Amino acid sequence: MTIRDALRTLAASQDEIEASEERAEASTAVGCTAVGDLAPRARAKVSGVIRSVVVRPRDGVPALEAELYDGSGSLALVWLGRREIGGIDPGRRLKVDGMVCQMDGVRTMFNPAYELRPRAGE
Repeated sequence: MTIRDALRTLAASQDEIEASEERAEASTAVGCTAVGDLAPRARAKVSGVIRSVVVRPRDGVPALEAELYDGSGSLALVWLGRREIGGIDPGRRLKVDGMVCQMDGVRTMFNPAYELRPRAGE
């Protein structure tokens, strides 16, 4: 580590440090694309950590929504017709595969296939 890297680390905010760690963790997931590089209307695999989970009805149908963060940005995950999914909790690492779309300016994946990954320290 150079002196410049050490100074950058000392001056970094907690959010910048977490983003850097998450990018490093996500880069180990082979075949995944960074959220910041996702193109709308394209199939993609993304790996990251769940920041939040809420149940929000869409057109009268229950929908479980989660925010997946990978250090380069956030991706909204929506499972229609679900109120909960075992293991989909804040802090859980997740790898998802699905079609990316743009909903109200937010990158979103509906009903993605997912793989639960170990939490930090597991």
